[in-house]
Order: sequence, then C-alpha cells, then structure tokens
Amino acid sequence: MTNTTMLRPAWTPLTIGLMVLGFVVFWPLGLAMLAYIIWGDRLDGFKRDVNKATDEMFAGCKRARRHSHRSYHSRTGNVAFDEWREKELARLEEERRKLDEAREEFDTYLRELRRAKDQEEFDRFMAKRKKDRPADSDQD
Repeated sequence: MTNTTMLRPAWTPLTIGLMVLGFVVFWPLGLAMLAYIIWGDRLDGFKRDVNKATDEMFAGCKRARRHSHRSYHSRTGNVAFDEWREKELARLEEERRKLDEAREEFDTYLRELRRAKDQEEFDRFMAKRKKDRPADSDQD
C-alpha cells in the first residue's frame, strides 16, 4: 500500500493522525483536514463545476468585449451610415469640448468670487483690528 492510497478522504489512521496534528499545530489545519475527510470525495465534482462556471463566465466576457470593440471601431459597410456616424461623433466631441471650456470658466469665476470674499473678510478684520489697537495702546 502506498501513502497516496492511505491519504484519501476516509477515516484512515493517517488522516486521523494528520487531523489531530493539525488541531495541535494550528486549529484551521485540523479543521481543513476534517473537512477533507468528510467531503473530500466530492472535491472532483466541485472542481469540475467551478471550472465549468468560470470558463463560461470568461467566455461571455470575451464575447462581450469582442462585440463592443467591433461596434465602436469598425466600419459597418454602409458608407452613408459610416459618414453620418463620424460626423455625429465629431459634433459630440466638439460639444464636449465646449462644455469642458464652460466648466473651466465657471470654476475660474468661483475661485475669483471666493478670493474676493476672502479679501473682503480679511480687509474687514484688519480695519477692526486697526480701530481696536489704538484703544489698547492708550491703556498701556
């Protein structure tokens, strides 16, 4: 008998000893060995099911990526449609550029508005401080 036949998902002296040793060394190892003893014969089916599910998932992602790549970057074969699509994409890009410029202008306006407000508050503080200071220096 070889060691591999002794180390099978069953209650053999080797698996029981490894489980006890696992609990002594680090309890999750003992728990893993217990799970292997109880459910180890189902691992092949579980592995096959997981592999099948992941293969289907990745195949679906690959199909979707290939489809989206084709729809956005290739020509349809209809010249009139392709020209219209290119013009519309260029028009949309120009609109996006205009919107980005308007947003930048508005951000600049808000920065200047905040700066002016901060300057006004600072000037008011300095004027009050200047007005209050001579009264403090007269008492010295």
